[in-house]
Amino acid sequence: MPEADPIRLVLSDVDGTLVRSDKSLSDATVDAVARLAEAGVAFAVTSGRPPRGMSMLVGPLGITTAVAAFNGGEFVTPSLQEISTLDIPDDLVPGIIDLMDSHGIDTWVYSGAGWYVLDPDGAHVARESDTVEFSPSVVDSFEGIGPVAKVVGVSNDHDAVARAESDARDSFGDHVSASRSQPYYLDVTHPEANKGGALRFLAKHLGIETSQVATLGDSANDVLMFAHSGLSIAMGNADGGVQRAARRVTRTNDEDGFAWAIDRFVLARP
Repeated sequence: MPEADPIRLVLSDVDGTLVRSDKSLSDATVDAVARLAEAGVAFAVTSGRPPRGMSMLVGPLGITTAVAAFNGGEFVTPSLQEISTLDIPDDLVPGIIDLMDSHGIDTWVYSGAGWYVLDPDGAHVARESDTVEFSPSVVDSFEGIGPVAKVVGVSNDHDAVARAESDARDSFGDHVSASRSQPYYLDVTHPEANKGGALRFLAKHLGIETSQVATLGDSANDVLMFAHSGLSIAMGNADGGVQRAARRVTRTNDEDGFAWAIDRFVLARP
């Protein structure tokens, strides 16, 4: 795409990109989104978070576009009304849960507005509760929960999570999308529920070309939306592989990298 092509939508990842390490929005980030609106550029967010876990962003950022939760597995209005959902095929869910168990990592299941765990004291449950601002439902079994939008494997053993990701792809192939949103999180969703799909949905929803979208992200699961956007920007805290997949690199999320990128790479375009 020629550098001067107009950007009409900015699509941003949330954790590690839009928010700081303490999960807060900086004033600089809020101001940058306001400058996008003043310039006539739409703004949208996509994340592995559930819809409810993104609601706290809507007011401060003045979000009016569809919100892409579960990495594009569910789209909701800013008031959290469902637009569309892509659930994992029911017959695959038990096998996905068994795969997580085989690698000794905890499993979370998301269905509808619910988040379900077996162990409330398991790895990262408290952290996730603080991030999304609600607590999970504790169950004895995942049987009977459905339809399932996302299964998450969670562990502080990052190598085990990486192995589970590889095995999920080998075992289920194109029937699911499996990617790590963090070194300790493995997200398994419907095969079309990925951030590349989220970008295409939002562009179509807004009536614009994907070449007119700028994307910002920090994780491996952001690379698919980089590949489909006209301008891709990796955060300074992203690893080398993610940075190499983007056309531009900004500062870290704790150094107002989002705001810096909006001013330097988006609003400064001719």
